[in-house]
Amino acid sequence: MTARAEFENLLGRASWGYDEADPDLIARCFADDARMSLRIGRDGDLVGPFEGRAAIRALHADSMAAQTDQRRHNLSNLWVDKETDDGATVVSNLTLLSIEHGAIRVLSSGWYRDELTRRDGEWLIADRYVYLDLPY
Repeated sequence: MTARAEFENLLGRASWGYDEADPDLIARCFADDARMSLRIGRDGDLVGPFEGRAAIRALHADSMAAQTDQRRHNLSNLWVDKETDDGATVVSNLTLLSIEHGAIRVLSSGWYRDELTRRDGEWLIADRYVYLDLPY
């Protein structure tokens, strides 16, 4: 598998983990010492950083527990900003869908900037910045 395919696989797996309410799968996509932060809107406050795999897992588990809908994270326009043998910066667009009461709607759009690290032959998310255009 090419490095780009591995990047896509990793980011897709993290999205799938959220959509299928599997915080352990999400956590396995992050390095032990990973960081994650997010911002909603250009003038929104920075939320986080959440530091460490356990904190990132808890953030996702708590978010999932508060939701009544089915979420679908759709990643697109993925591009590699930089890449070395043991690190990469990958940017992708996000379209966040909600399915509830027989209807589907767009909750928000935005993007991810993921700093990836290669450890013991496996690509992991070392630092994730999430930008959402709208609150949901």
